[in-house]
Amino acid sequence: MIFREKTRDPHSQARTGTLLLNGIEIETPVFMPVGTRGAVKSLDSGDIDELGFDLILGNTYHLYLRPGMEVLERFGGLKNFISYRRALLTDSGGFQVFSLNSLFKFERDGVQFRSHIDGSPHTFTPEKVIDIQRVIGSDIMMVLDDCPPGDASLVRIRESLDRTHRWAEVAVNHWQKRTNGQHLFGIVQGGTNLDLRLESLGVLNSLPFSGIAIGGLSVGEPRPDFIRTLEGISRFTDRNRPLYLMGVGTVPDILEGVRNGVDMFDCVLPTRNARNGQVFTSKGKINLRNEKWKFSDEPLDTECECKVCKRYSIGYLRHLHHVKELTAFSLSTFHNLSFMKKFMSELRSSIQVGKFDEFFTKWKILYERPEISR
Repeated sequence: MIFREKTRDPHSQARTGTLLLNGIEIETPVFMPVGTRGAVKSLDSGDIDELGFDLILGNTYHLYLRPGMEVLERFGGLKNFISYRRALLTDSGGFQVFSLNSLFKFERDGVQFRSHIDGSPHTFTPEKVIDIQRVIGSDIMMVLDDCPPGDASLVRIRESLDRTHRWAEVAVNHWQKRTNGQHLFGIVQGGTNLDLRLESLGVLNSLPFSGIAIGGLSVGEPRPDFIRTLEGISRFTDRNRPLYLMGVGTVPDILEGVRNGVDMFDCVLPTRNARNGQVFTSKGKINLRNEKWKFSDEPLDTECECKVCKRYSIGYLRHLHHVKELTAFSLSTFHNLSFMKKFMSELRSSIQVGKFDEFFTKWKILYERPEISR
């Protein structure tokens, strides 16, 4: 058992807990920065240490292609390679196989695809994906699954469920032969069809996974369907295991997820938006490319204690983005991840003191409007 629940909100499925990963304790709900290719874009491992993140995410597909398994074996895993000492989760790479490749072919035992880099042919099977993640040295590994697009037909979703469940059983059997301190999560699919979601959840709950993930949401479906699906499955999740909502990281979506029992989140949005000039603050979002910030000598956020807010003005950060200085990316990204760290800490505190409803309402209002004005 890698999860221990601590407190629960009396009015929803929201809860706090602790993930126990090879001697590393991670407070939940938790947001995981995405380091797809072995780096959180524009930051280094020292920045991640300074920000205090104990769990980050890498991607099996990208790491398998570059730097490749020979390099990672030589370095003794990704953590040694990037000089990172905390916990690591890796996605299986299945989503990238389907989203980055127009030419892929399903087989009963896996999927054939071509590299998006050089067109070279490759095959992923449930067993191979586990073996790749063993080399990477992930604390949490994800199974290979079939994630259909948001507008997929019922027939396509049914096919994805059959394939995902079959591969899940194969993956569990292969993992259990040599767990090596690594934990395996299963992935629930089913689109926005609640009956299929519950069917998939039942199958995954019956297998000895360390945790359960919800895949295939926030992939283009209407937001009301996203919320309806979360609410529909929340009462049927296994509360003894951590629940991970994959690829979701906006403030409103995290709030909806936590209200429905989600413990773990990851998303490229805080870092990608930072590189595009959008930063998150305690008052809402700021677009640094907007002319109105040109003469502002205020920090990004007067309530933020990060090194960016302590030292630099909005006007200067706007200038960096305007002239496309690389420093704009690193400073904005550092701030956005500092914001996410503080936001998740305050979210956990609100559950612990019985004020999650107030917290939910406050932040939904702040982050459902386009941009703050001063």
